[in-house]
Amino acid sequence: MTRDDVRAAAGRVTKWHERFAGLFGRKEPQGHSLVYLKGLMSEQKRKSVEPIALQFARGLNGVAATQNEVVALQGFLTQSPWEASDVFQEIQAVFAEELEPTTTQWPLGTVGVFDESGFEKAGTESVGVARQWCGRLGKTENCQVGVFLVGVTPGGVAGLDAQLFLTEGWAADRKRRKKTRVPRQIKFQTKPQIAAEMLRRTQAAGHVQFDWIVTDSLYGDSGKFLDALEGMDQRYLVEVKKNTLVWTVDPATLPGKTPGPKKRRKLGSYRYREVRSVQEVAADLPTDAWRPLKLREGSCGPLVFEFAVLRVWAMRHNRPGPPIWLVIRRSLDGKEVWYCVSNAEAQTPWQTLAMVTGTRFRVEEYFQDGKTHLGMADYEARAWTSWHHHMALAALAHLFVTLTKRDIKHDLPDLTLDMAMRVLRAAFAKPTLSDQEAIDLIDYYRERNEVAHESHRKTWLAKHKRLTEKLLL
Repeated sequence: MTRDDVRAAAGRVTKWHERFAGLFGRKEPQGHSLVYLKGLMSEQKRKSVEPIALQFARGLNGVAATQNEVVALQGFLTQSPWEASDVFQEIQAVFAEELEPTTTQWPLGTVGVFDESGFEKAGTESVGVARQWCGRLGKTENCQVGVFLVGVTPGGVAGLDAQLFLTEGWAADRKRRKKTRVPRQIKFQTKPQIAAEMLRRTQAAGHVQFDWIVTDSLYGDSGKFLDALEGMDQRYLVEVKKNTLVWTVDPATLPGKTPGPKKRRKLGSYRYREVRSVQEVAADLPTDAWRPLKLREGSCGPLVFEFAVLRVWAMRHNRPGPPIWLVIRRSLDGKEVWYCVSNAEAQTPWQTLAMVTGTRFRVEEYFQDGKTHLGMADYEARAWTSWHHHMALAALAHLFVTLTKRDIKHDLPDLTLDMAMRVLRAAFAKPTLSDQEAIDLIDYYRERNEVAHESHRKTWLAKHKRLTEKLLL
């Protein structure tokens, strides 16, 4: 890697920004968008409006930023009329052009992952803030929660859409809605309903078509969400809870009628022994039903799980549903078990279904990178517009870094997102790293990561000698 490589990679930020600049309107907001993006990709610990403006904005005649520039950047985030949805649609277009071609490197095609993320907030004035479950903290807390759609390919991931979740109380509060600029057309929707609507508008935009939709059990346990996906002819693989009921035989072949919801409550269970929870199905599987598969090379060695895959019939809205795949994944020690269902075609190889289960971690990777490196959780604005503007700009910053990482990886296959960030920072208005310092830091982290990986890999292989020989690891 040379200094020319650093300069070329960093220069692409301006090039990519030119493609998006027109979406922000006039010259002034276009300039604000570039300032904000540089701030999100900077090394500042707190990436809110004020420190970003003071670091990267300029007053008249190029003098240092003052309170005027801070207020202008705040207005760009909250009051400027540009639409976050337009930015997300252009991100989808770039994703289709630049990252989807890499799907030739695996048999899965393009994967879309839905997940929610919480942002801890104090007070009651920020839009959508309420005491609700915050996944990052693992408990109920005062926070905002957004639903996100992340596109996954071998070449990288991208945030393709995001929408803030409003509790029923917030959705019905006219005073707070008006104060925080919530659009009139926004009504209360559950998170699965928001996700289904996001998929509809992504399909309508026409840039990205997903081969798979992957979710956790919040969405997988929603029969209406699965109905919506099937209505859009969308293939899915979704996690479900261990008490999810399925039919182990085709219900059409059984005599009599299935009890309805009222009678089910009276009986306490279905009268057919062929209706079982997915946990019960897994417990009765013979030893030879489980097959190991390496999903990927992890930082601590090969990531291998055991899988059991079988055809069952769904129980949907307390009634027999369509034939589906039940995919059961468990850790090698058997202590952790995950259950998924899929509407994939009957001829789908079990290895493909197993590999799809391994893509959901990429959305957690997106959140981790966004919150650690790109200021995704550092916003201080309170309005609906500012939340969505910020998330669109954070997704755009992530896309810039992802494409930079992809371009440099041709020569440095082990380059991480954090390393790519250091390259970009070397060319910002007030660089904290020189070209050579950026190169030296990357070399240092690459060597350190390689040593750590090899150490973890040797330990893993020694511990799993039987699998090492079977999987030719």
